[in-house]
Amino acid sequence: MIQKINAPISVNLVYDHKRKSVYPKYIHWDSKTYQVTKIGLHHTYHLGKTLYHVFSIDTPTLFFKLVMNTENLHWSVEEIADGECN
Repeated sequence: MIQKINAPISVNLVYDHKRKSVYPKYIHWDSKTYQVTKIGLHHTYHLGKTLYHVFSIDTPTLFFKLVMNTENLHWSVEEIADGECN
């Protein structure tokens, strides 16, 4: 079931200088830590002058849609899903 939310989230990132990539490795939300097992889509968009990065990630138990605001470097979770049909 997909649930739309807009909540702050803490993210641990990895920067791989050999691949020249940045990706979330762990997320901390709702008093729990989740290890990222797979990164799906990553895209960006502008809202006014602010650039946003959107990551779709899998953890062992949930799917998350994360958004990072590059103006203030704050992260939020916009959607979670448990894999069950609505």
